[in-house]
Amino acid sequence: MSAPLLRCEAVDVSYGPVQVLFGVDLEVDEGEIVALLGTNGAGKSTLLRAVCGLNRPSRGSITYDGADVTGADPTDLARRGIGFMPGGRGVFGGLSIAENLRMAGWLLRDDPAALDAAVERSLSLFPALAERSSTQAALLSGGQQQMLALANALVNRPRLLLLDELSLGLAPIVVAELLDVVARLTAGGTTVVLVEQSVNIALELAERAVFMEKGEVRFTGPTADLLGRDDLLRSVFIGAAATDGEPPRPAPALGRPALTATGLTKSFGGLRAVDQVDLEVRAGEIVGIIGPNGAGKTTLLDLLAGSLRADRGRVLLGEEDVSELGAAERAVRGIARSFQDARLFPGLTVEENLAVALERFTVSRDLAAAALRLPASVLSEALAARQVEVLVAALGLRAFGDKFASELSTGSRRVVELGSLVAQQGEVLLLDEPGAGLAQRETEAMAPLLRRLRDATGAAVVVVEHDVPLLIAACDRLVAMELGRVIADGTPAEVVADPAVVGSYLGTRDVAVARSGAGAAAGQPRGVRTGRSTASK
Repeated sequence: MSAPLLRCEAVDVSYGPVQVLFGVDLEVDEGEIVALLGTNGAGKSTLLRAVCGLNRPSRGSITYDGADVTGADPTDLARRGIGFMPGGRGVFGGLSIAENLRMAGWLLRDDPAALDAAVERSLSLFPALAERSSTQAALLSGGQQQMLALANALVNRPRLLLLDELSLGLAPIVVAELLDVVARLTAGGTTVVLVEQSVNIALELAERAVFMEKGEVRFTGPTADLLGRDDLLRSVFIGAAATDGEPPRPAPALGRPALTATGLTKSFGGLRAVDQVDLEVRAGEIVGIIGPNGAGKTTLLDLLAGSLRADRGRVLLGEEDVSELGAAERAVRGIARSFQDARLFPGLTVEENLAVALERFTVSRDLAAAALRLPASVLSEALAARQVEVLVAALGLRAFGDKFASELSTGSRRVVELGSLVAQQGEVLLLDEPGAGLAQRETEAMAPLLRRLRDATGAAVVVVEHDVPLLIAACDRLVAMELGRVIADGTPAEVVADPAVVGSYLGTRDVAVARSGAGAAAGQPRGVRTGRSTASK
């Protein structure tokens, strides 16, 4: 047998005093695609960064193509044929598509003809980019930016391609397109290591999987065998808040309209991002908003929260017109909003972050009273501490109460952020992609958590999310958007079966839709989980 193209042996990596990887072993053969899975904070991205030279191991060795490249310079590793697509948006927003690709082709800068050919070759894989090669990257949708990030990684024709979170935050139809591109690359001989949160997507692409937890490899073998390992594929961070085995509880009766938007319209230059949107959400109702990247979903949340001022239209909170109020005034009146990246105070602990969220309900705010430890201040702090304790217990965060937010994984940060929204006692909760970046089992535990939060608060909840099984499990109603307009509104089953939604957003690739869902993971037909027919395949 030939030696593996990549071999990591007993690799340790630390960030300052915090060790992240502990004796990690990994082998990848030439032409193989390996899925690197695991819990949030397990060290998957750190391992990729160590392979491409961005993180220097403190112990162990990394061998590539028979040569020891431990701690080698990243530019040298790129010349040797290691390509890396980082998680998130790996593009230069101020440059056009073509300029991004020419920047990515820096290895060919001394051969203009070869660089032109490499750019054209990358563009040929993504027709949607080729049609808009002069468009500024910042004006692309999230899905198109992810396509461009992958195209950038391919310009130099890497022999080993490291992909971090390929499907993060993308519409199912875009995920399906990216899966096809990766499949063509591997068919052409490119070796791929893919960090992915969805076991279902990993199963579609890779025959072999490596599962990591807390910086160590816990499993390596056929991807299909991983599906039976419930001891690994469990919800590590929000498991205490999950309701496995609990009988489903009926949804509470819907109350009065909590949030009403009529004719909301917002343009950026000549681009109509939100176009005459009407939306009503009642107290106790969970409404999911779906649509392609760039459909206007996050802009709609910004308009509802007051972060953006609408060009036209009205927003009512209950019966009060809040259209002219900013985000701070709307927050005081009861609109609480999360973001795609959990925005916590990294230098504060979990308990301190939750206490800050409770600040406007503090009985005593006098600085002198706090400094002198007067009874009113002591009592106020005790009440806040009790409220924080209740939130920590309800969200299953007892083990993380004294940890800094910067030390938490993506999954636990999401839960702390949800707790911060609940602490604000909002009448309306606006959640922007709460499942983004979560491991599959954590995403599956998010739906019962959202329903319990709704039951406990009675708030209206609006969720923007690309994980369709999560929305089906959590939501009472779905609203689908395309090009800034609402194209479907109804029950989850009705909306995901709507031909316009299938054509513009879901596509016909079930694995791209069913990125999570216990039914899909257990081998049930994925169309059953999503409410769609598999007959179109």
